Amino acid sequence: MIGRCLQRGIGAVALFGVLSRSALAGMPNVTLTDFARMRLDAISFFLLVLLLCAWGVKGLWNSFRTEFPKLPRISYRRALLLTTLWGLLFVIVLTMISGARELMTPGAWRKDGFTYALEEKELPPLKPPHDVATPTREDKLRLLGAELLRYAIRHEGRFPSERDARELIGAEFWQLPEMPATKYLYLENRNAEVDSLLAWEPAVFGDTPLGLFTSGEVRAVSRDEIQKAQRDDVEITGDSRTNSDKE
Repeated sequence: MIGRCLQRGIGAVALFGVLSRSALAGMPNVTLTDFARMRLDAISFFLLVLLLCAWGVKGLWNSFRTEFPKLPRISYRRALLLTTLWGLLFVIVLTMISGARELMTPGAWRKDGFTYALEEKELPPLKPPHDVATPTREDKLRLLGAELLRYAIRHEGRFPSERDARELIGAEFWQLPEMPATKYLYLENRNAEVDSLLAWEPAVFGDTPLGLFTSGEVRAVSRDEIQKAQRDDVEITGDSRTNSDKE
């Protein structure tokens, strides 16, 4: 008995020595490539983890038998089979998640080693606001002027207050071309009989803004003209309030 065990031990040591040492004295030496060695190491590590998990599942399952005596005792082979099935199930679920992510955002992910990263794509450059053609800007202001003049005709030449103008005239008329979030500026207390500035563009186009006059004319207006019109509006508003107080 002792001799047989000794022979097996010597054979195992000899086999380990043969496998662990390279051939010498000009003998052919067959080795794996670096890539194949890395894959073999990964597979070996995976198998080791799988065997350890199966051992842990076996211990946990059998420990539950103290609380639940009706549970059958599980062997290591069955624990290994159960662990493998659960692992395959997780692989299927993760594959479905990856597929759904790719369907929701096609082409948005690229492989980066063992994981995936978002693909960085250059967005097309935004069109500068000053590239909007001047005729387009003029036409848009004329459309707003037509709506305001239609209101003035129905109200004895008086243009609406700013609140009424914003509420009664559609929001699309107040939006600047290609800049829907930016609105035209407006001066109330205007009358169609007196030619004065009624509305104008904010300083977003990089050049002299266009202004809409009560006569329907659309032309470029300077900063001084805008400030003068705003001062006149303050004076008109003050005079109207004074007259209403006297009455």
